[in-house]
Amino acid sequence: MPEKSKAVVLLSGGMDSCVVTAIANETHTLALLHASYGQRTEERERQAFEAIADFYGADERLVVRLDSLRQIGGSALTDSRIAVPENLPENSATIPITYVPFRNAHFLSAAVSWAEVIGAEAIFIGAVSEDSSGYPDCRPEYYRAFAELIRMGTRPETRIEIVTPVIHMRKSEIVRKGVELGAPLDLTWSCYRFDDEACGACDSCRLRLRAFSQAGHTDPIAYRTQVAR
Repeated sequence: MPEKSKAVVLLSGGMDSCVVTAIANETHTLALLHASYGQRTEERERQAFEAIADFYGADERLVVRLDSLRQIGGSALTDSRIAVPENLPENSATIPITYVPFRNAHFLSAAVSWAEVIGAEAIFIGAVSEDSSGYPDCRPEYYRAFAELIRMGTRPETRIEIVTPVIHMRKSEIVRKGVELGAPLDLTWSCYRFDDEACGACDSCRLRLRAFSQAGHTDPIAYRTQVAR
């Protein structure tokens, strides 16, 4: 068997990034990257990252700190003075206050730097453009533009592809894909508010609960409450 090429996978510890890790594991050797940026559930997400990395036996893993995002603020995820909203209306055209301004560019920049150093040929990220929260840095055109930035800003011999395998999937399809690949969804964390039991009411929890319900599977993590979907 030919040796697998290496891929950096951005693994937040959430459901989408876990499934993307499972997808990348099919074709690449994993180098897992986690970003801590002062988010509310920072410690719980780090715990999920380490558990998933252990599950896949990933020897190469890197945790980067992006404290500037907390200092900049402007998001309910990084500023404790801004409440995490509950029960938001679906399909709203308004970008929610949980959007962290230009966050994914910071994540991708760290991933590109590491990929160039360790010789990775791809960066996998679990961005979802449909059936998600409407964040502007999760759109396909954003990643096409960033791919050009990588080409222009790295060594001439560097070839790094951005891979967004779930970007056009609905959340329920992501659940089904994770189940199909045996991804450890029980180790993941998606809640924006709490780190012991998921709140069940924030946008991330509601999208996740709806996805499992539509996929015909039971979400394996514990919730304080489950808002009607």
